[in-house]
Amino acid sequence: MSADTTSINRTLHRFHDQEQLWLFGYGSLIWKADFEFIERRPARIRGWSRRFWQGSHDHRGTAAAPGRVVTLVADPGAQCSGMAYLITPAVFDHLDLREKNGYLREVVPIEFCAGGASEGLIYIAGPDNEAFLGDAPDAAIARQIARARGPSGLNRDYLLQLADALRAMGEEDPHVFAIEHELLALGPLTQQ
Repeated sequence: MSADTTSINRTLHRFHDQEQLWLFGYGSLIWKADFEFIERRPARIRGWSRRFWQGSHDHRGTAAAPGRVVTLVADPGAQCSGMAYLITPAVFDHLDLREKNGYLREVVPIEFCAGGASEGLIYIAGPDNEAFLGDAPDAAIARQIARARGPSGLNRDYLLQLADALRAMGEEDPHVFAIEHELLALGPLTQQ
């Protein structure tokens, strides 16, 4: 599958007939809501783990030197915390462009931290897209993140903002925090 999934997502008409729907964010969508939303709530999904396995050629890196951003991988028994946004389908045009680098819209049950649940939408970049980088040792992922920058800024800022946002929510993510630890251990390299 091509890394640019904009046209594929625009053919997926899930929720287009609804006035409102929930969107679950587990990466930069937690702290960077650059779209209109009606409501925002801390939430979680089950059966998925957040991983820095997706290449970023368009936001936090370049084609020649991709950064790494998070995607979700199926993981029975796991839960992934994030932020749910109540949106209208009018936001899809913006989100499809923002998440174009390999991410596809999927439907998932969302549980709200304050109680209640709803079916909602997420963007997941699976292993069949051209930008998927897959697993690597934490130290190697951190080194790649430390060196990468793209139109949206330094890749290290993405990692650090995600870790800070999760801490502010009172959430633990061993994968994110382990890579953050490795990044900070690199010292001055992370300041480039």
